[in-house]
Amino acid sequence: PVAETFRVIRGAISEEYVRATQGVFQFELSGDEGGTWYIDLKTQGGSAGSGKPPVTADVVMSMSSADFVKMFT
Repeated sequence: PVAETFRVIRGAISEEYVRATQGVFQFELSGDEGGTWYIDLKTQGGSAGSGKPPVTADVVMSMSSADFVKMFT
């Protein structure tokens, strides 16, 4: 579910979101598909995926992977 959620997020990122948001979010997830994930809405084009963000995160959130999926659905 986490990887699928990030696939959907990647598909929704636009230059407009990047321009409006200007933030990088890092998620430290526990449980199934846990680990470090990110949404970069600061760097040109934006990006999202697993691992550390390409630039320093503005916000770091720690939660279970189940809560992350609930938050985005």
